[in-house]
Amino acid sequence: MWGCAFWCGGLFAAMGSNELQEKDATGALGHDLSNGSSSNLEAARRLAKRLYHLDRFKRSDVAKHLGKNNEFSKLVAEEYLKFFDFTGMTLDCSLRSFFKAFSLIGETQERERVLIHFSSRYYQCNPNSISSQDGVHCLTCAMMLLNTDLHGHNIGKKMTCQEFVANLQGMNDGKDFPRGLLKALYNSIKNEKLEWAVDEEEKKKSHSDGTDEKDNGSQTKAVSRIGNSNNPFLDIPHDPNAAVYKTGFLARKIHADMDGKKTPRGKRGWKTFYAVLKGTVLYLQKDEYKPEKALSEEDLKNAVSVHHALASKATDYEKKPNVLKLKTADWRVLLFQAQSQEEMQTWINKINCVAAVFSAPPFPAAIGSQKKFSRPLLPATTTKLSQDEQLKSHEAKLKQISTELAEHRSYPPDKKLKGKEVDDYKLKDHYLEFEKNRYEIYVGLLKEGVKELLSGGENDAPGLKKSHSSPSLNQESPVSAKVKRNVSERKDYRPETPSIKQKVT
Repeated sequence: MWGCAFWCGGLFAAMGSNELQEKDATGALGHDLSNGSSSNLEAARRLAKRLYHLDRFKRSDVAKHLGKNNEFSKLVAEEYLKFFDFTGMTLDCSLRSFFKAFSLIGETQERERVLIHFSSRYYQCNPNSISSQDGVHCLTCAMMLLNTDLHGHNIGKKMTCQEFVANLQGMNDGKDFPRGLLKALYNSIKNEKLEWAVDEEEKKKSHSDGTDEKDNGSQTKAVSRIGNSNNPFLDIPHDPNAAVYKTGFLARKIHADMDGKKTPRGKRGWKTFYAVLKGTVLYLQKDEYKPEKALSEEDLKNAVSVHHALASKATDYEKKPNVLKLKTADWRVLLFQAQSQEEMQTWINKINCVAAVFSAPPFPAAIGSQKKFSRPLLPATTTKLSQDEQLKSHEAKLKQISTELAEHRSYPPDKKLKGKEVDDYKLKDHYLEFEKNRYEIYVGLLKEGVKELLSGGENDAPGLKKSHSSPSLNQESPVSAKVKRNVSERKDYRPETPSIKQKVT
C-alpha cells in the first residue's frame, strides 16, 4: 500500500506578526545570499538557534523554515540539524528524537526536504551504519510509509514484516539492506508509532470537542482534523472558515468501504442527511446547515473528503432515480440520491470542481515494489499551485497514467499464472483506467473555467447557507420492483476471489 504520495498531514496555522517579520528577514537574507553576502552563514546560524530553542517561534513554525527550496533555507536546515547528535543511535530512535523538537507539517515537498536534511545529518553522525545517504533517506521514507500503513485508520490490510522487507529489495544502491536491520525497524514502528511534537495550544484545542468554531467571531484560521487525531498522515483538514460551495438534502448509501472492500449487506441502508460541501469536505449532517453551529462528533464522523475524488452518475444503479456515485481517494464508494436530475448533476459538477482545483499533486514515490501492485496514498492537503500550474500538473499526470495503462495492457498475464497474479493485474488495470478517467475530467473542468462552475448560479453561490432543494427525497423508484439485484453491487469494490468473470468499473 505504498505509492505516489504518503503525506496527508496538516496545514500551517495563521502567521503571527513575529512570524511575518521573520519571513521578511528570511527573504531578504536569501536575496543577500544570491549576491554572495558573507553574513549569510551567521544569519542562518542565528535563525537555526532561535528555531531550535523556540525563541519567538512555535513548533509548527520550524518545518516551514527548514523546508523552503532556496539556498538560505538549506543553510538554516544544516545549522539546525547540528544541534542533534545521532552518533551511535539507531535510525528509528534518531527519527523519534528529531520529531520531538518540532511539528512536521506543511506541503509534501517541504516535509520531504526536511527529511532529506535529517538523512544527511544521520549519515554524517553514522557513516558506517548504512552505505550511503540515499540509503538512509530510503529507509527514512520507508519508516514513514510503514507508520501510515500500520497505524492509519483507513488503509485496510496491514503490511507484514515479510512484505516490508520485500518492498526494499535492491534499494540499497542496488543491493539489499541487512535483513536484521529491516526487521528491527519494522518491529520498532509496529510497537510504537511515529509522532511529532505539538504546540501546547494545539494540544488544548484537540482536547476540546475537536472543533474550532467556538471562537466567538474570532478571525483565526485554525484548522482541526477529522478522523484519527493521533495519526497526522491521513486525517481530513477541517477548516471552519472554508467556502461553502453547495448545500442540500441527500440520501446516502455506503457501497464500498475503504480500500474498495464491499460494505457488509447490513450496513448498506439509505440514510438522509443535510449535505454541505465546504472546502474539500462533504459534511453529512442530520440537521440543516447553520454556520454558527459547531459540528457534532457524529457530523465529523460522517464527513467525507473529496480530495482526489470523482463523482459521476450511477448509471449501473437502477433501484432509485437521480443517484450519483462518489469514489474517494481511499477507494470508498458512496451512492447519493438527489431530489432531481438537475440537482444530481449540480452535485457532480461541484464535487469534481473542488477536487480538480484543490487536490494537491501526488508526490513522487520514495520506494516501491514491482512484485505486487498497491494503490498510492494521496495527500489530503490543499494545493498551493496556481490554476494554470494545477492544470499543467493534471495534464502531466494524465499523460503519465495513459502511458502506464497502455504499457500495462500490452503485457497481459500469462494464462498459466496463478489466480492471485491475474487478480493483481486486473486490479492495476482498474486503477489505471479510473485514474485516467479522473484526470481527464479534472483537465476538462480546469480548461472550461472552473471558477465559474464553482460560483455557479444563484442557487449555488459560494457561502450559500440553504439549498433550494426539497428536504424530502423520493426514495422509491418505479423500476425497483423489477430489479432482483443491483448491477453496481457486483462492481466498484476490490475483487477478492481468484476468478473475476466481470470487468470491474
